[in-house]
Amino acid sequence: MGFGVSIFLITIGAIFKWAIKAHLSGIDLPALGVIFMAVGGASFILQIFLMNRQPKNPAPDVFTEDRGNGNLPTHPE
Repeated sequence: MGFGVSIFLITIGAIFKWAIKAHLSGIDLPALGVIFMAVGGASFILQIFLMNRQPKNPAPDVFTEDRGNGNLPTHPE
């Protein structure tokens, strides 16, 4: 999951926790909201941790061949 999904889960959780006042049988919406916020927060922290573990300057994937300056060598006679 990326940062966008984490923020989305936190937002949905906050809506379930504080904005929705409906009562559904068998579903506790405020508790579901807390679960969504916890999963979103944990995912956000995990993304930050994994982002800092990546190498700063990875080796390039493209290999180039040095062919000189394009001039033909001269042979003294």
